[in-house]
Order: sequence, then C-alpha cells, then structure tokens
Amino acid sequence: MTISVALCTYNGEKFLRKQLDSILDQTVSVNEIVVCDDGSTDATLKILNEYEKSYPHIFKIHNNEKNLRSVKNFEKAISLCQNDIIFLSDQDDVWVKEKVEKYTFFFRENPKTNAICSNGFGIDQKDVILDVVTVWDIIAEQKKRNPKLSYFETINFAGNFVTGASMAIRKDFVSKCTPFPEIDGFHHDEWIALIAGYTDSLEFFPDKLFFYRQHDDQQVGGVFFENTENKKRRLSKFFTVDDHQNKSFRNYKHLLKRLSASYKKNKQLIETSVFYRDLLGKSLEKIEVLFYIYKNRMKKKYPVRFFFLNIIDKIKNKRQLGK
Repeated sequence: MTISVALCTYNGEKFLRKQLDSILDQTVSVNEIVVCDDGSTDATLKILNEYEKSYPHIFKIHNNEKNLRSVKNFEKAISLCQNDIIFLSDQDDVWVKEKVEKYTFFFRENPKTNAICSNGFGIDQKDVILDVVTVWDIIAEQKKRNPKLSYFETINFAGNFVTGASMAIRKDFVSKCTPFPEIDGFHHDEWIALIAGYTDSLEFFPDKLFFYRQHDDQQVGGVFFENTENKKRRLSKFFTVDDHQNKSFRNYKHLLKRLSASYKKNKQLIETSVFYRDLLGKSLEKIEVLFYIYKNRMKKKYPVRFFFLNIIDKIKNKRQLGK
C-alpha cells in the first residue's frame, strides 16, 4: 500500500518545517509529498525547495500560476497524487508519529472504508497542548454511546466535524468526490466527508493522531471550546438533531437556524453537483420534515414566545426554508 500526502501552502513559513518534519518522521514512511503553493510571498517556497533538494524522491512542488484558494488548491494537489492512499495536510499542524501506520493498517483491513479522520490535540503557537474540549471529543463520545451514529446526518444536519488536517482517502475514491463544489463557507473536507458518510465508508478514530494548531492566521478554526461540563453538554446537544428529548426555547431556536442553513446549503449543492442530485434531494426532504417537526414542537411548548419569534423571523428572513 503506497502513500501520498497532498499538502497546500500559502505564506506558511512560520510552522511549515514542523509540519514537514512530522510527516517525514512517521513510523511508516510516505512515498510522495505533493505540495501546491498558492502564491506565497514569504519564505514558504524557499523552505519547500530546501526539502525538495534533501528528499528529491519524495517532494513534488507545484507553484500555482494564479491563486486557487483552499478548496480548489486541495483539489489540484489531490489530483496530482499517484499512490493508493492520500493524506491531506495543512501547513501548520504536527502529526503523531504513528498516524500513517494506524490509518494504513485500517485501510488494509477494511477495504470498504474510503475515508478516515481522527480526533486530535489542540496546540498553540508555541506547541503547548491546550486544555480544551474539541468537536472531535464530542463526536467520539456520541459514537461511544451510539455505535450506529450516522456521520452523514450529523455532518449534513448538525454541522461538520471533519477537518482536512486529519483526513486520508483512497485514490480510487477521488473520482467519486471531485470536482469539489465552490460555495461560500463550504469546504472540501466537509464535501469528502458527506460523500463518504452517505456511502457508509467514512471512519472516525477517537485516538488523537495529530496536533491542530490554533493561531491568528489560520483560515478555518472553530474546533476548540472551553473544557467544562456545561460546554460539553451544549456541544453534545448542538451535534444532536434527530432525537426526542425535551428542548429549551433557545435549543429550538438554534436547531431551526441550523436546519434552515443546511437546507440552503443543500439547495446550493444541488445546483453545482449534478452527480449527487438524488442524494441531496433526499437530504432536502428530510431536513424539511425535521424542520417542521421541531417548529411544531416549539409552537406547542412555547406558544407565546413562538408567536412573536415567528413574526420577527419572517421579517428578518431567519429560520426560514427558502423555496
């Protein structure tokens, strides 16, 4: 089983060496590292060229003629990878030494798995591990309580928990998830996870197999939260949609807001992803059903507050399913 790494860079000089060193220091070696640089103006390319000279048989550096931005840059990097398993990599994280070994072993033993993601540590700019709870901790706990947890429905109806920094996919799965849709606020890792989740070929490891860096320059964050029991409970509710528990007025508001946002996102995806129209159409139908179930429950339990909220929402076009 051969291994590629698809790594995208843009002005990443500050942490790039640590990321590259952690990839090269794996207990199972990678066969190639494909890097697509998106027009860096700092020392990123200089650093990459140094590594390419030291490891000419591993590094393949591509300098984009124009700025592709994150989604399309990763699509390019992935398409250039030649090996059986493709690991996605950011430019500022650090991999645990056994990450590649554990992923490839699982792929080898589970041929129906097309994509793997994992839990991870949070670190700051000085590599200090943060005392935080992560979205991955919440998913790990939910999966422990409910082994039949649907990753597809969790991602599509509640929110994405998969980050590209933790993801690896099979080469023969690439054609099933590309081209990546271009929608504001929608990222390639969520799309890959949706498609793999729908085909029940996405696996989540509760083990912490990478160090995810929190800093001011990162493009996507929002994975670290205060490590308190109250926050854990709130996050658990956030990532739970199709249940029958009693909810507070605030819970209903947030849930309806998320479902309406998911409805809008799926409608946009239908317009850009012809191949998955049937899948996304079914998602729209379920979102609509859930939306009105919870809206009616909210109306029944909090009739007065619901009445005024409904008027305000119609005026502001919030918590609405656009037809």
